[in-house]
Amino acid sequence: MDWQQNIITDLERVREALRESKRVAVLGIKPEVHADRAAHYVPEYLQSAGYQIVPVPVYYPDVTEILGEKVYRSLTDIPGEIDIVDVFRRPNDIPPHVPDIIAKKPRWVWFQSGIRNDAVARELAQAGIRVIQDRCMLSDHRRLM
Repeated sequence: MDWQQNIITDLERVREALRESKRVAVLGIKPEVHADRAAHYVPEYLQSAGYQIVPVPVYYPDVTEILGEKVYRSLTDIPGEIDIVDVFRRPNDIPPHVPDIIAKKPRWVWFQSGIRNDAVARELAQAGIRVIQDRCMLSDHRRLM
């Protein structure tokens, strides 16, 4: 398969990712004290829409639970399969996470609005992972589902 087919840009394939997914690991999630930030309220919305959220905060070493779910410190620590890794990290902060993402082998990696890293997207796509860039899961879910 041509790796470029794993770069998702059309709305029907975005809808497919939302429809076929159940478990979402949120890389860079923020705890409840930051409820006004997208890195908290987007996963909170997704949880209310029926997705299982798996929190993977980058900071907040003392936080053990977010949205009532156990916190994991890396993607590879999460037991079981992940459908989507939802990324709330600056584009330049994503490359150190690539080995863990590839090791975890989610079906999709979703870079939230304003987040685009074409080099990382290509690396993930070449590893067989579908990538959605610069889109908001909350907005797309409301519009497409």
